[in-house]
Amino acid sequence: MCISPEINAEYPFKKRYTSRIMGAKSFTAGCLGHVLSADEIIFFRDECPWGFILFARNIDNPSQVHDLCASFRDAVGDDAAPILIDQEGGRVQRLKPPHWAKYPAAKKIGTIYQSGEEAGIRASWLLSRLHAFDLLKLGVTVDCLPVLDVITPGAHDAIGDRSFGNDPHMVAQLGRAACDGLIAGGVMPVIKHMPGQGRSRTDSHLELPVVDASYSELEVNDFVPFKALADVHMAMTAHIIYSAIDPESPATTSSTLISEIIRREIGFDGLLMSDDISMQALSGDCGDRSKAIFAAGCEIVLHCNGKMQEMQLVAANSPELTGKTLERAKQAMTGAGISDASDEKTLREEFEALLATV
Repeated sequence: MCISPEINAEYPFKKRYTSRIMGAKSFTAGCLGHVLSADEIIFFRDECPWGFILFARNIDNPSQVHDLCASFRDAVGDDAAPILIDQEGGRVQRLKPPHWAKYPAAKKIGTIYQSGEEAGIRASWLLSRLHAFDLLKLGVTVDCLPVLDVITPGAHDAIGDRSFGNDPHMVAQLGRAACDGLIAGGVMPVIKHMPGQGRSRTDSHLELPVVDASYSELEVNDFVPFKALADVHMAMTAHIIYSAIDPESPATTSSTLISEIIRREIGFDGLLMSDDISMQALSGDCGDRSKAIFAAGCEIVLHCNGKMQEMQLVAANSPELTGKTLERAKQAMTGAGISDASDEKTLREEFEALLATV
């Protein structure tokens, strides 16, 4: 994770010290407000989460967010600790006007693609590259993007316009461009929600969805984008039961889905994290959920709501990063904070011109 020793005036978080990844635990956590409380600082110092995640409740203005990111890293003594965010555009945009631009949802990019493949691919790259401009200035080094879920008729709106569309090959192409745009800007992508949430008819934030599609239907549709991007270094699971594969457990806690589908069929060999375990799709308390996640072969527990009692249960049941998981965690952050020489103003103008074509 310790990528670059230089100090960059524009991105001061890039000053790197000795990383403590060897002592990091296999979970990601958030906080309750705009600044860390004394209890949160002590907890993060003692428990050493691998990474942190920002939500809208943590965001006021650029200076405040930058300072909060620095505080996370100070608490664990690691200037390279990953800081995550869900910055997609549309409904899922944690950084909002007036301090940040309003971005379109992925469906808009899919519409551009349908008018011209080259334009759509370029628009997807540009959207992610602009996200990276915004995020890297704050010290955020991971964007949980792109959504590779292939939307199907009758699906719940929990994904909806967050999906590029209903063509798996289009989703794969636009997803690849989105990953490339983030990486060009020094921000690492997380493909989600593996192995595909586009058929879900209920909201996993509120209950556990069940997908009854056959294996062959999933193979030729839902799995396609994830197979195409299996070389990306981080992925997030879906809290969904796929009854044709494992009728008992959702992907996040299913050893069958993780070993046979995600690792073997899809071929993903990167760092695998859960979706947010504070969502109601999973049973038991956060300790039970964490145990089940690790037992199934998922490597990082993602906990997002910042509630201390829940975070303590997660930490108590999260092992330190070791072995293959440690190697994957290091690989996942290679290149973080290192951006190309793109001109932000020029790219913003190009993106707005593409949006105006549809």
